[in-house]
Amino acid sequence: MKKILVVFSIALLYSCGSSNNSSKVDKSSDSSSKKNKKDASYYAESITSEELKKYLYTFAGDEFEGRDTGEPGQKKAAEYLKQQYEKLGISSPISPSDYFQEIPESYFRGGIKSSENVLAFIKGSEKPEEIVVLSAHYDHVGMDSKGNVYNGADDDGSGTVAILEIAEAFEKARKKGQGPKRSILFLHVTGEEKGLYGSSYYTENPIFPLENTIVDLNIDMIGRIDKSHEGEDKNDYIYLIGSDRLSTDLHNLSEKINTKYTKLDLDYTYNAKDDPNRFYYRSDHYNFAKHNIPIIFYFNGVHNDYHEPTDTADKIEYDLLTRRAKLIFYTAWEIANREDRLVVDGGVAQE
Repeated sequence: MKKILVVFSIALLYSCGSSNNSSKVDKSSDSSSKKNKKDASYYAESITSEELKKYLYTFAGDEFEGRDTGEPGQKKAAEYLKQQYEKLGISSPISPSDYFQEIPESYFRGGIKSSENVLAFIKGSEKPEEIVVLSAHYDHVGMDSKGNVYNGADDDGSGTVAILEIAEAFEKARKKGQGPKRSILFLHVTGEEKGLYGSSYYTENPIFPLENTIVDLNIDMIGRIDKSHEGEDKNDYIYLIGSDRLSTDLHNLSEKINTKYTKLDLDYTYNAKDDPNRFYYRSDHYNFAKHNIPIIFYFNGVHNDYHEPTDTADKIEYDLLTRRAKLIFYTAWEIANREDRLVVDGGVAQE
């Protein structure tokens, strides 16, 4: 009996020692995991001017024939976007290989043929039912009767390729185990030039319930510099429209993110309620805002090449485009990963 007790005591001591060692290993593992966790800036570095340029010279090339809604060039552009998401390993929310939300010809007016929105999706790790939308229209105005191609490099090739780069950054984070807590929908809409058709169709036929859509960050022309900002002392800018219309929370978050990371001059000139240009109502974000979903419209202003055949890829300010795309990525990252969803309070502009 005495021998048995001695053996039992030794076994108990060994067991306790093993338990303590196991505890130490777990703590060490937790510490290692924290060390391996990257800041948002690590993933933002994957957004580069070289890749944006490569994308845009293809997307705004003559092969796409100006991407007129419903026409062969727009169909080529839709297929191109699908192929890029497949290469990135980002799937569709519709089905694994179906990236197109089909819009029938009957939905359009004026003889426009059937078209499609292009959708890609990264599922959130903790709050997958809450959706952050990044949108840009990928159509343009096609060709004229003389065969001149309206390439639409800035309008809205710049926004389209920015979303591809932002999507790549989020996917790299996901592969490292740092996928967004909320889901991200990368929404390339058609028919904007004809009357915001694609975004209207999506909000009338949402893939995800609009009540679970917490923001739309809409990108429409972010690759150029307008006349008001010519000169090195004032060309480091981006117009923000609508950030304070529905959510003070969104506006404040946007300001803080810019101060922390990109330090661009955020110009709110076109956000004024009495702005005669009425840009707030003229791009795809508005169809989300109508449903009380907070939005930000990112915009560089108009220029002499707006809706002209001269809106070509060689005129894009790629370094500036990169910084603007990073601002949008950081903003989306913060919204997707913060604890609370954005508060919709009517915004400061309504007070």
